[in-house]
Amino acid sequence: MMASVLLTLSPGPDIIYVLSQSLVGGYKRGVVIAMGLISGIIIHTSLVAFGVSLVIKNSPSLFWAIKIAGAFYLLYLAYEVYRSPIQNFTKSETVNQKVSFFSDYKTGFIMNILNPKVTIFFLAFFPGFLWNREEDLMFQFYTLGGLFMLQAFLIFCLVALLSGQLSKLLFSSSSSHSFLKWFQILTFIGIAILILL
Repeated sequence: MMASVLLTLSPGPDIIYVLSQSLVGGYKRGVVIAMGLISGIIIHTSLVAFGVSLVIKNSPSLFWAIKIAGAFYLLYLAYEVYRSPIQNFTKSETVNQKVSFFSDYKTGFIMNILNPKVTIFFLAFFPGFLWNREEDLMFQFYTLGGLFMLQAFLIFCLVALLSGQLSKLLFSSSSSHSFLKWFQILTFIGIAILILL
């Protein structure tokens, strides 16, 4: 758990995404996105447990194909934000609009599963914490994955809550709406570059 917490707190695409979207859309949006990201971890854990991650690790072309798909998805999201009018980012709109929680959940989920480095990382990380190689390894992998998901969700929710409160203090004026829009665009582009590099 200590190792997992330190890894979750280290700057990476997931925590940066939760932080940025909570600043823009409030803590509820951040929590829904966190749920999507955590759901993606189930896929990565399954890939490790069933040995599929070895195929990805040993196939540079497949690894890069997934990375490029993830980067293009994030660039697409940046473009969608760019196309949206600035008034969508006003506080009144954010409070009153019927926010599509499914859309935010889906975005977090897709963003997580299109980052193959998570699978490769789990492949390197989890085996060191298997407590008995003679017992059911599948159960052990999913137990470790479940613990990782639990602590990551709690940390993401805390980040979302703090970021949501911070946004109320920093971005209450109308002059900040344009800044929030471009902040979101640059965040998507930055995460896309981070995944590729």
